[in-house]
Amino acid sequence: MRSSFTGLGRPLSYRLLVTDIDGTLLGTGGRIAARDTRAVRALMQKGVPVTLCTGRMYSGTRGIAGELKMREPVACIDGSHIVDPLTNRELSSAPLAVEALGGLFETLSETRPSTFVFAGDRLYHDAGGVRYLPYLTTWSDELIEIDSVLEHEGFREQNRPAALVAIGREEQIVSVQFALEENFPSLLQAVCFPIHRPDFAGYWGIVIRAAQVDKGTAIDWLARHYGILPEEIVVVGDWLNDVPMFRRAGRSFAMAQAPDVVKQAATDVLAADAKSGGGIAEAAERAGLL
Repeated sequence: MRSSFTGLGRPLSYRLLVTDIDGTLLGTGGRIAARDTRAVRALMQKGVPVTLCTGRMYSGTRGIAGELKMREPVACIDGSHIVDPLTNRELSSAPLAVEALGGLFETLSETRPSTFVFAGDRLYHDAGGVRYLPYLTTWSDELIEIDSVLEHEGFREQNRPAALVAIGREEQIVSVQFALEENFPSLLQAVCFPIHRPDFAGYWGIVIRAAQVDKGTAIDWLARHYGILPEEIVVVGDWLNDVPMFRRAGRSFAMAQAPDVVKQAATDVLAADAKSGGGIAEAAERAGLL
C-alpha cells in the first residue's frame, strides 16, 4: 500500500472526500448505510465537501447526490462527464473521438457482443441487449431501445457517445480489446472483466472510453475546481476503475471486499465492506476528517 505522508514525514491534511458509488457508498442491498449518511452530513456541516466519482452516467447518479443533498460537482462515466447536480449543467465532457467511431463499430460488428451506447445521458440498446439490462440499469435509469445500436448514424454525428459497453463471451471481449489496442491506442481505452453474476456465468464485459480520461483525471479536475492539491483529497472505492483515483489522491481507502490489486494501489484498506456498509464513515474517521 502507498504511503499517506509527505516527503517531510508529516501527515497530509485533507480538504475534500470523494467516493465511488456501487460497492462503496451503496452496499449489496443497493442502499446507503445509515452510518455513512450521518458521516456525509457531518462532513458537510464541518465545511468539508463530499462528492461522487462513479462509472454510472449522470442519470444514474443524480438521485443519490440529491438524497445526500450534495452540492458539489459529480464525476460520472469514470471521469468522462462532470456535472453540477444543483443545476444539471455539464461542466466537463470527453466523448469518444469521432475519428475512431467507424473502426470501433466495425470491430464490434465483426465480433458481435451485445453493445450498449452511453450518449446524451441515456443508455441506448437494441433487442440483442435486453437480457443484460438488469446488470446495466444501475448505470443509467434512462434506457432507449433502437433498431440497431451499431447502425445508428446519429452516434457518428450529433449525438457522440461518452462510452460504450459490450457484453459477450470471453473470446469476443478479448478480441475487441486486442483490436482497439492495435488500432486506436491514442484515441480509445478499454477495460475488460468477467461478470460476477450467477445468471451471466462465463460472460465478460468491456467498457470503452476516450483515452487519457479516467477517475484520476476527475480527481485532477476537482482539485483545480476547489483550488487545492490532489494530495489534499481523500478517496474511497472498491474496484479496478478506482485505481487511477487512488494513485492521484493523498489518501485512498479500498473497501474490504476489493480485489487484491485494488487494495495494493490504496494507502489503506477498510474493515467495512459492501455488506456491512460504513466505509465512508470509517475512511473519514481514519483520515482525521471526523
